[in-house]
Formats: sequence, C-alpha cells, structure tokens
Amino acid sequence: MSTPAVPSVPSAPSVLFVCVHNAGRSQMAAAFLVHLGQDRVLVRSAGSAPAGAVNPAVVEAMREVGIDISAETPEVLTVEAVQGSDVVITMGCGDACPYLPGKRYLDWSLADPAGQGVDVVRPIRDEIERRVRGLLADLAVEVTV
Repeated sequence: MSTPAVPSVPSAPSVLFVCVHNAGRSQMAAAFLVHLGQDRVLVRSAGSAPAGAVNPAVVEAMREVGIDISAETPEVLTVEAVQGSDVVITMGCGDACPYLPGKRYLDWSLADPAGQGVDVVRPIRDEIERRVRGLLADLAVEVTV
C-alpha cells in the first residue's frame, strides 16, 4: 500500500505485510485488511526487493472480489515501517525483514503468484483472505463487510 490507511481509533493496531517484491501476496493481504478492517487498523505493505508494478494477475484476481488495487505501487521495506507496526507478517522474504524486539512476527507460508496467471492466483488470494479474517479476529477487530 503506498499510503497507510489511517485508523479513526488512536489505539488501533498497526500491521505490516512483507514479501519479496511487494507485488502480489503482501499487496493482496494489505488490500483485504483495509477492506475488511475498514479504518480500525493501520495497514502497510512493503517488499525487500520491490518490483516495478503490482502483478497484473493479482490486480485481476482482486478485482474479481470487488477490490481495486490497480493504483498501488510496490514499496521498499524500511526499518521505520517495522518500527511503526505492532504486527509484522512476512510472506517469503526470509531474513530480509529486520527483527525488532517487542514486535509480533508471523510468517505466512504462501505460494508466490509471480509469473502466474489468474487461475493460479485465485486460491492464493482466497487463502490470504481467510488468514486476514483470522488476523482481524485475533486483533479483536470486527469485520462489517
């Protein structure tokens, strides 16, 4: 996500999604969290080696579920983004994500949609949505969508 969603509640949790290129998995996860969490969660996404654009098959797969991420751009992972997050969720970036004490880290093992068509991306998208819904429940954030 190029600009973090700003929560309306000052104590809202902040979540950072990280994958290598920030062009697929992390973009889908961030978009689902923004969509389902509305303004009750601060959402960021980044990549350890960002691509030039979001994967077109990912854009299409998200469009199929009513979420438009066509204007998003991959962002570089910074220590500041990690510092500003309560929960850091990695998706295949390995040791590239800085570890900071006091942060909650989760690793979501998910297939990489890079170079794949929309038929391969759909099940990845659906699994990400399932995990984001679980994360919201864990964070005690009500889903209204």
